[in-house]
Amino acid sequence: MRMLPFILLFFTLLLAIHYLFYSRVIKKLLVSPSTQKKLTLALSINYLFNLVYAIGRYTDVSIGKLYYLFSLSIGITFILLLYLIMHEVIEYFHRSLKNIDPSRRRVIKKSGDGALMVLSTAYLSAGVYEGGKEPVVKIVNTGCFDFSIVQISDLHIGGLIDRDFVREMVEKINALKPDLIVITGDLIDTGIRPITEAILELNRLHSKNGIYMVLGNHEYFHNPLEIIDFLRQKTGITLLLNESVALDALKVNLVGVNDRFGYRIDLLPPDIDQAYKGIDKRYKTILLAHQPKFIEELGEYKPDLILSGHTHGGQIWPLNYLVKLQQPYVKGLHALPYGGKIYVNSGIGYWGPPMRLGSQAEIAYIV
Repeated sequence: MRMLPFILLFFTLLLAIHYLFYSRVIKKLLVSPSTQKKLTLALSINYLFNLVYAIGRYTDVSIGKLYYLFSLSIGITFILLLYLIMHEVIEYFHRSLKNIDPSRRRVIKKSGDGALMVLSTAYLSAGVYEGGKEPVVKIVNTGCFDFSIVQISDLHIGGLIDRDFVREMVEKINALKPDLIVITGDLIDTGIRPITEAILELNRLHSKNGIYMVLGNHEYFHNPLEIIDFLRQKTGITLLLNESVALDALKVNLVGVNDRFGYRIDLLPPDIDQAYKGIDKRYKTILLAHQPKFIEELGEYKPDLILSGHTHGGQIWPLNYLVKLQQPYVKGLHALPYGGKIYVNSGIGYWGPPMRLGSQAEIAYIV
């Protein structure tokens, strides 16, 4: 029930985009009535697919092998929004051509619409192609430690991220033979029951000094208490819920805070004071925080390295500019004013459409 306002807002936004595209674009296209009807039907089907996707994503309802199309429809909706914005810019230009012969205005109108169609198709194709690429191993030299860490973030198990994908990623990670593995949230993106076998593949991960995880916002969408209980009982992953652990072999404190989404639903909120209790002051400190924005809540604490995710590196250009409005960093390694560093992982999976553009899925190998 806590998610109901968010779901209703999401559905309303999707409906608004589709209606505006119909009224502002399709109805004004210089094409035959039959073509307009076909485009309207396609638009309606895409909205229906959006709804089915959301139902499958946020319930335990199985939507079968067509899931790829349903998830792709979210990407198409984003393209509709971009198309709509560009269309309004061109329409403004057309309105300034009042003194030009009507036949020439029709040619300009058709040319503009045709160019937008071509660009939209190319954009979708490029996004799907990039989204289908395997995550790369990105070597990150922080200059902070003399041991290796593999960081994965935003796997989003569920839907298209299935058992086979998880198994392949486990093999890639194990080949790196890391001293430490950390998971910075959004591991899970559906109810536990449909993805049990995929999660259990993580038990094949090997690390000399353990596997540690913090919650991301998407864990809160699917009964976080059940997720926590399952991970603790069935996997070798150690959850850091506003907790810390001193890794004596590495001479480092590993501190983990819950996600800021906990504030919204008044459940498992982050508490950095609690997380830092009992740390070994002789050691350097690594802080795991799902959102880069958590740097605003550090207070007196100055971790040597913060590992975050959440942003997906923007996932699909130009979303990275919108992400930048909400998060201080979108991807990569950054120096912080007090002297520490933060690395923002672009994510190993994706949310929504199986698309990426301007952001490569990654496994971070921190050395």
